[in-house]
Amino acid sequence: MALLALAVLILLAGSGDPSSPVRAARSEPTQDRASLLAFMGGLRHEPRVQWDANASACEWAGVRCDSGRTAVLELRLPGVGLLGSVVADTLGRISGLRALSLRSNRLSGPIPAELADLAQLKRLFLQDNLFSGVIPPGLVGLTLLHRLDLSSNNLTGPVPFALNNLTRLKGLFLENNHLSGSLPSISIASLKYFNVSNNELNGSVPRSLEGFPASSFVGNLDLCGAPLPPCEPFFPSPSAAPAAIEVPTKRSSKRLSTAAIVGIIVASIVVFLVLLLLVVCLFFRLRRKGAFRTKEKSAKGSESGTRATAAATGGRSIETGMTSSSKDEMSGSASALVEAERNKLVFVGSGAAEYSFDLEDLLRASAEVLGKGTMGTSYKAVLEEGTIVVVKRLKDVTAAKPEFDALMHTLGLTERPNLVAPRAYYYSTDEKLLVLDFLPAGSLSSLLHGSRGAGRSPLGWESRMRVALAAGRGLAHLHTTAQLVHGNIKASNVLLRAGDLDSAAFSDFALHPLFHPAPRIRPAGYQAPEVLETRRPTFKSDVYSFGVLLLELLTGKAPNQASLNEEGIDLPRWVQSVVREEWTAEVFDAELMRYADIEEEMVQLLQIAMACVSAVPDSRPDIAEVVRMMEQITDRTEGNDGPKSSQVDPATGAGDVGN
Repeated sequence: MALLALAVLILLAGSGDPSSPVRAARSEPTQDRASLLAFMGGLRHEPRVQWDANASACEWAGVRCDSGRTAVLELRLPGVGLLGSVVADTLGRISGLRALSLRSNRLSGPIPAELADLAQLKRLFLQDNLFSGVIPPGLVGLTLLHRLDLSSNNLTGPVPFALNNLTRLKGLFLENNHLSGSLPSISIASLKYFNVSNNELNGSVPRSLEGFPASSFVGNLDLCGAPLPPCEPFFPSPSAAPAAIEVPTKRSSKRLSTAAIVGIIVASIVVFLVLLLLVVCLFFRLRRKGAFRTKEKSAKGSESGTRATAAATGGRSIETGMTSSSKDEMSGSASALVEAERNKLVFVGSGAAEYSFDLEDLLRASAEVLGKGTMGTSYKAVLEEGTIVVVKRLKDVTAAKPEFDALMHTLGLTERPNLVAPRAYYYSTDEKLLVLDFLPAGSLSSLLHGSRGAGRSPLGWESRMRVALAAGRGLAHLHTTAQLVHGNIKASNVLLRAGDLDSAAFSDFALHPLFHPAPRIRPAGYQAPEVLETRRPTFKSDVYSFGVLLLELLTGKAPNQASLNEEGIDLPRWVQSVVREEWTAEVFDAELMRYADIEEEMVQLLQIAMACVSAVPDSRPDIAEVVRMMEQITDRTEGNDGPKSSQVDPATGAGDVGN
């Protein structure tokens, strides 16, 4: 009995001492514990978080385990002063995690892609931090998510359409970031709370999201459509459209009844018969007066007969049979024709051979807002016969019609695989429209910043070089052959042709002469220092902007990314500061680090880019020299630059995956 009592006392004592061997024998989530320690050890933090290494992980502040204490189910550390980037291979290893809250800290860098491994996650709260980069595509694989809050960070890039995969989502919060592009159609039946306010989104609000209040979308200056103010059509009011085009009549005819249609047909036939009768009567009347005797008298060949015939016909011309009064009537019709000629759609370059529509067809086309900018609004127009074009509706144009015509015909002659030249234009007092080819593969901006994270192939080194070289060749043609300044260089204006990155093309070029003074048509980060003052782009400022584009390809960072601009710093200055500290490797995009033996080529392209962004314009190389140096890089590395593919899908980057 004494021995039994002693054993009971030992057990009771052990249960009260966390460090005792008996207590340690209880269940412990060993792997989750190690992951939590590694996560916390990689961050700086204020002393508000004190985890006792000798205690069970299930007893740590912010940690909740399952009933058997075998797995960590929740990690909640809101507002505890966490600072820095999340170390890789830490949070993603806590496989049973159901809820993760790191809100209201100072965490920076990209949102960890390894969160996509947390298949059991239902609630993710990362708001009020300093996370940058794009929304990780891997998050759309967390199909159990009920609530996703990424608001109040520095996120850039598009809102992924693949969010539709989160079929159980009840709340999606993306407000107060720097997300750009058009808003995808998100149709999730369970979604009750949605907010994308205060971003840089453009285009129209999809119908699937019209049921949310306007407060969910405010702060996006280029976003329109219900519940926001309606998007502007090609022509904002009926008076702005040409008078000769009766578009509303044609549309309303589809709603006419059968009786009305029959009535219209009968009335048309009656009017036609009446007109025909009048013409016949007029014919016989003229014949009785001898209108046709002129032919018989002219056959005699006498000059006097000719004069007599002219007198007998009341001054009619023999060649035309038209009286002077008829000429007066025709002069009014001619003026109307001239006015109609002025207001027609004018095709330039090869547009006349490739397209067969007119302005009326364009007005009847179904239109979708692609985006808004300082120069105007772009629409995707689908014509009735299936042709798809881009219509750019310019605003605040100050150029007169002769200047506008001359520039459009000049731009129409710049047709090359690496340039998207205008195909047609329309000019009137109220409206100025450009018609361009529609390239469905998208832009370099969407491909570069929208293809990161788990589940999608990033844009590889070879593909980046091909796009850069293609864009450089297009710009070189503008500068050397066409003698035109682009004036609007940015990644969203580098458009891609499906399956052929070597035919990447610059768009929206050389339009600045239409405006006075030239608008600030490039977003902050692409502008050369001198253009900020003069607002007049030059060949050298184009080279500067192209250099920023090369830095964007090398770093994977958008030039206007908020994390760079918190202290007024732009991408070139950020790169210079990192290189100055001899941290050159930190400059390059982490997505490029999986490619072997390309460090030398990346450094060479970095040197070219830094020469282009020199603060002194005269120190910058000409674009032809830039292209030559880039070609030397590709010539030296042909066949030995890491993973390759002959065909790359611009929508996903597929084909650029490693071996």
